[in-house]
Amino acid sequence: MAKKAAKKEMTVAEKLDSLYRLQQIDSEIDQIRTIRGELPLEVQDLEDEVEGLDTRMSRIEEEIKMLETEISDRKNANKDAEAAIVKYKDQQNNVRNNREFESISKEIEYQELEIKLNEKRSKEAKANITSKKEVLEEAKSRRDFRAEDLKTKKAELDEIVAETQTQEEKLEKQSSTALKKLDDRLSGAYQRLRDNARNGLAVVPVDRDSCGGCFNKIPPQRQLDIQTEKKVITCEHCGRILVPSEVVEA
Repeated sequence: MAKKAAKKEMTVAEKLDSLYRLQQIDSEIDQIRTIRGELPLEVQDLEDEVEGLDTRMSRIEEEIKMLETEISDRKNANKDAEAAIVKYKDQQNNVRNNREFESISKEIEYQELEIKLNEKRSKEAKANITSKKEVLEEAKSRRDFRAEDLKTKKAELDEIVAETQTQEEKLEKQSSTALKKLDDRLSGAYQRLRDNARNGLAVVPVDRDSCGGCFNKIPPQRQLDIQTEKKVITCEHCGRILVPSEVVEA
């Protein structure tokens, strides 16, 4: 069985040409994503805010229910206390001595204090409910406002994505294919440069005797080396890979 033919080694000129074509593809992808701008982040922030407001509203509603239950429980407790007072007062009419009378009087006093405490706590709970309902209404109002804003932003984003998604996916496939044609060292260097470059430019041409990325002047001898395409040369200032202007015009 014949051995599989070894992959042909690319010349430096071919590597530089491939690198620049890859940069052009990735720059088109960058442009599409720039058109979308900050919309994806804005949509995500709005989704998080709406979700947070929903959680907050649910918590406040649960707190209001707990306070309403507390008021109901205290109302029932007061009914029990009032019934106990009636029972104790009847017992006072049948006491045999002062000691029994005093003991029952203390029980009546205790129940009366319980009633006052329940009324106080119920009043506090009602005031707390009023306050929480005001906060809840504010949260609902803000939630509705932000939800409407989210709907608008999401529609804008969906429209832009619909217009550019097919083109972006096509370019991403082209980028992946072009990147695989390079050796690991060169593809790794290219990706690192793109990650570190503010504008995503890893490969730039020599333009008017200057680096097309940082615009610093390139010495004449170094320009000659770039023109010969005998080796991959990077800018001494920004580290970007330099290609002769002829590659751009080709």
